[in-house]
Amino acid sequence: MLVIPRKKCYNEKNEFFGGQTSVLRKNDTLITEIIDMNMLGFGIAKPDGFAVFVSGAIPGDRARIRIIKVQKSYAIAKVEEILVPSPHRIKNDCPVSASCGGCAFRTVDYAYEASLKESAVRQSFLRQGLRDVQIAPLTHANQLSHYRNKAQFPVARTKSGELAIGFFAAKSHRVLDCGTCALQHPSFAPILAEVRRFLLEFHIPIYDETTRTGLLRHIYLRIGEATGEIMLCLVICGECLPHAGRLVERVTQKFPAVRSILLNVNKADTNVVLGERYIPLYGDGAIFDKLCGILLKITPASFYQVNREAAELLYQKAAELAGLTGKELLLDLYCGIGSIGLSMAHRARRLIGIEVVPDAVECAKENARLNGIKNAAFYCGDAADAGRLLENAKAAEGEVKPDVVILDPPRRGCAPALLEWLSALEPQRIVYISCNPETLARDVKQLIEKGYAMGTVYPFDLFCRTGHVETVVLLSKGEIDSKKV
Repeated sequence: MLVIPRKKCYNEKNEFFGGQTSVLRKNDTLITEIIDMNMLGFGIAKPDGFAVFVSGAIPGDRARIRIIKVQKSYAIAKVEEILVPSPHRIKNDCPVSASCGGCAFRTVDYAYEASLKESAVRQSFLRQGLRDVQIAPLTHANQLSHYRNKAQFPVARTKSGELAIGFFAAKSHRVLDCGTCALQHPSFAPILAEVRRFLLEFHIPIYDETTRTGLLRHIYLRIGEATGEIMLCLVICGECLPHAGRLVERVTQKFPAVRSILLNVNKADTNVVLGERYIPLYGDGAIFDKLCGILLKITPASFYQVNREAAELLYQKAAELAGLTGKELLLDLYCGIGSIGLSMAHRARRLIGIEVVPDAVECAKENARLNGIKNAAFYCGDAADAGRLLENAKAAEGEVKPDVVILDPPRRGCAPALLEWLSALEPQRIVYISCNPETLARDVKQLIEKGYAMGTVYPFDLFCRTGHVETVVLLSKGEIDSKKV
């Protein structure tokens, strides 16, 4: 990480800008140097020790900034002018990134982005008091753009009545009209353009969040990169889409790779994109992809990593850490459609997966059948209630005492009760995959307190140019403690 000695800060009149909170006021301008960056993409300045988060700035910049918000312990500012650019600054190739906010690191070189992500993972563990943590270099798949195999586009009318399809502006529900994205798979843009033409030609009512009127809310696209199969899903506040047959005809004729077209019904007053009910218009409501040699059926509600190539690298490391020899019972919690567990099933005696989404569980069962995997079983329920689920499964499974556990929870991490239950089972190895270093470090600390040893933490970049990072770490007991894999 680039370290710049902190210098005194001066205002436009070259007067010393002191460090008192009361000195900073909204709309003040000052010249300062940017010394750090957070995972939201804000540069950080510290004039006389006071933290200022600066939109549009990166470490190494000397910039004229304008204060737009002042709080007791920090302020927020935006760049007025870059006076001396950082050596890490690169040209921004996205016209809407400043408003969208999705790409936190769109203006920094990738080597520096990697160092920021490694540092963020390290700091998460240090905040938990885990000072002996070893962080491996960030692994990525050499694909910094067009890696996302899934996109959800909100649809709205602008104040002038124009159709807007794209992304929400940062911290708002104002839709930025943008038919392309540097992160999305390139096959999505032409399909989105065709859907736009359909909406305009047939005057499809667009949903209004304020009045709760209208029909179309989101357009959702997904691709199986290994197979090329594409899914199109339209989220509606209603029971049907006018002229749906014409849409199916136009899309399937122009884009033969589209194998599934669905409506998703979401009538709730909510920020959640998808409702629970699907209406198939074309195909069987699913597409297929291959990951780590496993053929996978993917439905619209199923969790599936958005960066397939990097996910393969992550899962290969997870398999290495699991250390399976063919004798172990492998328990896959938060298993989704079974992608992680099934990729390791040939190395285990038995695989048991638990997932809360019923549709995903059915997919996991079918994926096992598709791949001829006969030593796997999947159960529907919350992973936090895994003890009861496995107790109920005793008739089919017998006594369940896992040797290796795979954890891949959502961003909130694992419930303390689940970690207590796991610790009582005393599996030899727990391979913890996480999309949130903060909750990972918190949960690892609890497992260490229960007698587990932490191995090296391996960060993986499944979300290049954004502020997100995936990590995997081994928690082990017994003789393998000393290996620190």
